[in-house]
Amino acid sequence: MKQKIVVLTGAGISAESGLATFRDANGLWEGHDVMEVASPEGWRKNPKLVLDFYNLRRKSALDVEPNAAHKALVDLEQKYDVQIITQNVDDLHERAGSSNILHLHGKLFESRSTKDENLVYPMTGWELNLGDLCEKGSQLRPNIVWFGEAVPLIEKAAEETMHADYLLIIGTSLQVYPAAGLISYAPHDTPIYLIDPNTPPISHRRNFTIIQEKATVGVPKLVKKLLGE
Repeated sequence: MKQKIVVLTGAGISAESGLATFRDANGLWEGHDVMEVASPEGWRKNPKLVLDFYNLRRKSALDVEPNAAHKALVDLEQKYDVQIITQNVDDLHERAGSSNILHLHGKLFESRSTKDENLVYPMTGWELNLGDLCEKGSQLRPNIVWFGEAVPLIEKAAEETMHADYLLIIGTSLQVYPAAGLISYAPHDTPIYLIDPNTPPISHRRNFTIIQEKATVGVPKLVKKLLGE
């Protein structure tokens, strides 16, 4: 039976493919306060602004490619049972070829009903507009977990982390909860590797290794080590 590697990824891994992150711009996303475009209040106030914002993000995501870090994580599947838990809404892990991906904060290329949250639709293009309706006749919104909304997959993510033989944390500040709390679910003796050029403050725990490098540099190095190359 293969050992299990759980990988928690954040905005840093996508940033190296060229996708903007709001935390790099003082809480602004392309000139917008994050609460204007990523909260239920923002949606109620100006749904067109929110839809336009995510249309631009989809368009940007289609213009970039998975990077060396995304691709190296796929290589781990040669030897390990790999579960990726990502805070990112893009599809770069899928396009790189990873098999098991849990999107904590939703998916950029899905829309969902504003009347029935169980009605979720894949998107092939990048546009979602006012007047695009679900089968029950309500406006479609991005299938994204906004600030102030519950994170429905957090319990599944915690359960996966509880069974980790290794935990890799890549490109995340560990400042966004509940995702940042997942580290506490890892078994006490599980080796944890944190790969990020900006090391966040971490409480001391055994078997904790910090690799202070960009994801595209640090991840391939660590993967080679874990594969015994």
